[in-house]
Amino acid sequence: MIEVRDLVKRYGRHLAVDHLSFTVPDGQIFGFLGPNGAGKSTTMNLMTGYLGPTSGEIVVDGHSVTQEPELAKRAIGYLPEIPPLYLDMTVEEYLDFAAGLKKVPKKERGEQTDRVMELTGVFGVRSRLLRNLSKGYRQRVGLSQALLGFPKVLILDEPTVGLDPQQILEIRTLIRDLGREHTVILSSHILSEVQEVCDHLLIIHHGKKVAAGTPEELERSLARTPALEAEVRGEAERVQPLLSALPGLTALEQLPPREDGACLFRLEAAEGTDLREAVFRVCAREDLPLLELRRDAMTLEDIFLKLTSDDPAAPQLENNRQKEEEKP
Repeated sequence: MIEVRDLVKRYGRHLAVDHLSFTVPDGQIFGFLGPNGAGKSTTMNLMTGYLGPTSGEIVVDGHSVTQEPELAKRAIGYLPEIPPLYLDMTVEEYLDFAAGLKKVPKKERGEQTDRVMELTGVFGVRSRLLRNLSKGYRQRVGLSQALLGFPKVLILDEPTVGLDPQQILEIRTLIRDLGREHTVILSSHILSEVQEVCDHLLIIHHGKKVAAGTPEELERSLARTPALEAEVRGEAERVQPLLSALPGLTALEQLPPREDGACLFRLEAAEGTDLREAVFRVCAREDLPLLELRRDAMTLEDIFLKLTSDDPAAPQLENNRQKEEEKP
């Protein structure tokens, strides 16, 4: 388990991490999500002990990163955004060197390097110079060094940045496989990536936590009552007053229709109100063919954009959740 408690990191007047707290249970693939400059890499560097916090505490596998750094670091395998590779070495030479730095016993190094190369799919290029490998293979070698010593926790900072689509799919598959035996913390600003591989998400903005939960929980928290889009065969002048009179309607917007001879409206309702049946009944009663009725549900991308907006009116899930919990 990883616990981050009230973590703060300042660079002069710049507050990079702002009283951040969260917990990562064992065996999860944990997505660390935020726009560029949100503080993701800084937080990861603090978790690995590469940087020291201004204040706060990080505990990895029961060991404080600041008070027991060596024990905490033994539990962590880290892949930074740019893998720390020595390009004049072969893959095998580099991993043997990295195993020595990690204090893997000499008699175990050969077996461990072979095993991590097999796991990450680089065994076939073990004799090639790192400078001659593609970016995708270099990422795999970086993962290999993170796995040496077989730590309980893997921290991966933007592991697919700069890769082509095929390489991205391969690395995602590899991360899912690793998640079966390791706790994985995955940093990214690519929404599809975290949605594909992560069990739990933490969204930060300006160094603060703005939301946490599964992708499904985040979608439900911000969009409890999705809007509806209704396309009706008929004149808008006739349809609009009928829809405007529906109980629970809070907003009605006319949109460009998708078909000739039809009109399209977007309907918003009070929280907990489902307008679908009412729309169907009023259209049937007035002999207006209902061509399409669908929920305009908020996607994870919509949620991310709202939560990381600098608009002061943008919703904050963490605050909303606390208010809900305080209700009697």
